[in-house]
Amino acid sequence: MAEKQRLLVLADGKALDEAVLGLLMERFEVVSADFSTTSMGSVAAEPFSAVFLLTDGQLGASKIARLLQSEQILAGMPDAVALLDSSNRVVWANEKLIEWSGQEDVVGKDFYFVMGKPEIIGPDFCPFHTALSTRTASSSTLRTGSNQYFKVHAAPAEVADSTSLPIDQHPVSGGPLTELAGTKDDELTASHLPAPSHLIVTLRDVSAEVLQNQKLGAIHQAGMELADIKLDELREMDVADRIELLKSNILHYTKDLLNFDLIEIRLLDPKSGCLEPLLSAGIDPKAAGQDIFARPQSNGVTGFVAATGKSYLCEDTQQDPLYLQGAEGAKSSLTVPLILHDEVIGTFNAESTELTAFSESDLQFLEIFSREIALALNTLDLLAAEQVTTAVKSIEAIYSAVALPVDDILNDAVSVLERFIGHEPELTERLQRILKNTRDIKRSIQRVGEEFTASDEEQPWQASGRPLLQGRRVLVVDEDETVRSAAHELLERYGCVVETAHNGAEAICMLRATGPDTAYDCIIADIRLPDMSGYDLMLRLKDLLNSLPLLLMTGFGYDPGHSIVKARKAGLKAVLYKPFRLEQLLDSVEMIVTDHATNDQAVESSTSTS
Repeated sequence: MAEKQRLLVLADGKALDEAVLGLLMERFEVVSADFSTTSMGSVAAEPFSAVFLLTDGQLGASKIARLLQSEQILAGMPDAVALLDSSNRVVWANEKLIEWSGQEDVVGKDFYFVMGKPEIIGPDFCPFHTALSTRTASSSTLRTGSNQYFKVHAAPAEVADSTSLPIDQHPVSGGPLTELAGTKDDELTASHLPAPSHLIVTLRDVSAEVLQNQKLGAIHQAGMELADIKLDELREMDVADRIELLKSNILHYTKDLLNFDLIEIRLLDPKSGCLEPLLSAGIDPKAAGQDIFARPQSNGVTGFVAATGKSYLCEDTQQDPLYLQGAEGAKSSLTVPLILHDEVIGTFNAESTELTAFSESDLQFLEIFSREIALALNTLDLLAAEQVTTAVKSIEAIYSAVALPVDDILNDAVSVLERFIGHEPELTERLQRILKNTRDIKRSIQRVGEEFTASDEEQPWQASGRPLLQGRRVLVVDEDETVRSAAHELLERYGCVVETAHNGAEAICMLRATGPDTAYDCIIADIRLPDMSGYDLMLRLKDLLNSLPLLLMTGFGYDPGHSIVKARKAGLKAVLYKPFRLEQLLDSVEMIVTDHATNDQAVESSTSTS
């Protein structure tokens, strides 16, 4: 005898006629249920060949159809969905929850037991109780014993079979309940309604997201610890000790956090473009010692990354035209630039003996860790360790960090001062104090640096051999930030006090705001400024100064408007051609300050005689 097909009979508050039921049972295995979510939950997981609907009309059939359609949607969701009663027991669950629980039957069991009694890590430590008691949705995060993380969301739901209640007891009808008698609709509150009897719970696996955030946090913490050395310890360590310390820390965290065993780090020599080896692990000695330059061709993946500043994921070394042999048997590699202040200072290369061993996630982690390494290298002063002492490099970093920001403050202050001088004496006085205090900031930092190196046998920060430049005040006017920054770096090394301006208007404001103690001994300006030519600036300055200590800068063969020719005819003493050499710059400034001092003495002598 053939096995009967299973038939689900759903009755919408209406009893099935026994005669009809008998006919159905002759041909089918009948399973009947009331049209309620609770009843549906008990049969949802069972297979049926057909569904027989017994309703009071079109409305009831539509309700049942929507319920069945909803269950089909929920069953196929990538997230887990469950209906819980007020005791946290599972009334119904979709396939995903059953899969994640690892149990064949979850109906009737406590939800937390089904999920392996996970730890609730917040922010709400009682999300189900909160949802039932407040009638509002609540969320939290669960962590299982297998270190999986789930985002749980609980929403209250009233799912009682309302068709079985008399109209005056309908929980949501607004009918004449005793406690609601005479209450207006807009006065209904949560306290008037019965407590929710069920919860709709969704569960989303957020393990990858949480673990990635944890790894990012660990990488950042590791980066902070790479160069976490007290000042006293730092001073007692020589260059070799610092290099070994950083190597040890990098290797430790690279293996522990990133699980990379074959790595190579190279530092870029900005002058030669050569990528000098800093450390390597598991790399063939010949490969580690070969010369590699920051060039996009013929220098492997490492040279390409250093030249372009772009990370490179090599999934198959045998098929990649850029790859040069690093680790023996390497089949894939991942290379990222070491970047500090938006400049490439080196490369970090990881290799593997497996094909496609690295993912986009590995790329992201290594890029972040490499930035931390670059900061650590800068902190421990290893990039130029063979050229200067740690103390000298630290002072240079301080000067570099404060020079241009201080200049910006000066530029803004004198610009405001121009508008109020002669009109607001009190405000003018305050602005002049700001100018003085701003200039004192840099000098105070200089003194700290000098005290820091006072115990060193060598103090090469203040270069010797240019006594005429000691204490000379120089104003540099150029739109290019690199030129202004270089002026600070080069001239302050020889004792000059350098200030800068972006354009001619700022330069004129700076000049007007000078006093007897802040007058400029030399003004260096580009011939092509954003708002005027160097010749036009010269004419404007002549109206303000008896003696003009001006030095114009220009590129070879470039003189728009013949500014240099006109300026020479108007008395310009010197021209500086870019890119200029250090000796040329120093010689030109010495000539200007000497000539300016001679002219000032002549003016003073003439004034006293008259």
